[in-house]
Amino acid sequence: MVAPPSRPTFTEALRFWLKLGFISFGGPTGQIALMHSELVERRKWIDEGRFLHALNYCMLLPGPEATQLATYIGWLMHRTAGGIAAGTLFVLPSVFILWGLSWVYLSLGTVPWIAAAFYGLQIAVMAVVAQAVIRIGQKVLKNAAMWILAAAAFVALFVVHAPFPIIVLSAGVIGFAGGKLQPDLFAIIQGHGGKTDVDSSTDFHFVTPLPGWARSLRVLLLGLAVWFAPVIGVGWWLGRDHAAFQMGIFFSKAACVTFGGAYAVLPYVAQQAVERFEWLSADQMLVGLGLAESTPGPLIMVLQFVGFAGGWQHPGGLSALGAATLGAAITTWCTFVPCFIWIFLGGPSVERLRGNVQLSAALSAITAAVVGVILNLAIWFGWHILHPAPDRWDGFALVIGLLAFAGLQWQKWNVIYTILACAALGMAWRQWG
Repeated sequence: MVAPPSRPTFTEALRFWLKLGFISFGGPTGQIALMHSELVERRKWIDEGRFLHALNYCMLLPGPEATQLATYIGWLMHRTAGGIAAGTLFVLPSVFILWGLSWVYLSLGTVPWIAAAFYGLQIAVMAVVAQAVIRIGQKVLKNAAMWILAAAAFVALFVVHAPFPIIVLSAGVIGFAGGKLQPDLFAIIQGHGGKTDVDSSTDFHFVTPLPGWARSLRVLLLGLAVWFAPVIGVGWWLGRDHAAFQMGIFFSKAACVTFGGAYAVLPYVAQQAVERFEWLSADQMLVGLGLAESTPGPLIMVLQFVGFAGGWQHPGGLSALGAATLGAAITTWCTFVPCFIWIFLGGPSVERLRGNVQLSAALSAITAAVVGVILNLAIWFGWHILHPAPDRWDGFALVIGLLAFAGLQWQKWNVIYTILACAALGMAWRQWG
């Protein structure tokens, strides 16, 4: 008989979150797939139902869902300190990497070997995402209703180009109603006390704080103070007309309305940053998106590039590098600090509702829709890698991608080693292929 896994220590968790921060490529889909592979299947630190329950809550929040998922799981395992450590370490490596790449781009131009490594990493992420579609689909698509929801979400995104928040909200409403009318059909994911179709043998019965108005008020007031203190400090130091202060105010507002992930908010941010504030040009915005897509961490890290470029080109009495660093820091701070507030504020209530059948049905429907969303992103991502130009197919990417997928799916290759190997192969191919 296999012994049950032991609860991870805080030090073990710290090492994992830091490592994840360096290899979390591929945007939210790849990052969620990587977390699922490492936390649920390999390390068994959290069970399938708990993971999907947390994921569905994070999908409903504004901001980067993968960062919030890491924060939520860290909070589950080690309360507030665990949540802060998980969310911070998940983002921190990309902060420094993107800062360096932004400086290289604005001062020196592009670096070929970095682009070659990112090329190989994208191939690995393509395989990871493809595997995630199958893995999560097998766990959730248990009946015709779940299959229909997944297919409808895919068509809505791939064909109709419907907004992501509308898809998630619609799936939740359908699931909530279905949980009342046909609970056995819709309540696929449930917490303790209810029937479940997902394994809960590794659930450590995490102890979470009780929800309450007093606790919520403390979290909200402390969170708002931490959020806005640097913004107010920059305004007092440099004045309200300085670009850094304007970035703090603008990206604080954006953090409250960024439903649907980075792709949903980028058109709005790009228009405001390029046309209204003139922090950077449209071409620079596209370069920033490419850098964010090619580095670990959330895709919404592109906002840090906006802050860096805006400070570089509008120093306002500071050195170019100093203003750029300040702009990048204040933008990143105002983008990610709200994530911790949403998790610490809503987490206790969400955990207490895990046994609610109608909520479980709503979250099950959202998860089914997420399978369609992941499939859409997998096809979009794969198409851009395998067909990079109208007259060219990338045979190398196809062969390595299929090999990585086969190894992950059937040979149970380690995800991290697979990603690193693909990066090395990408560098070798660009150098000698």
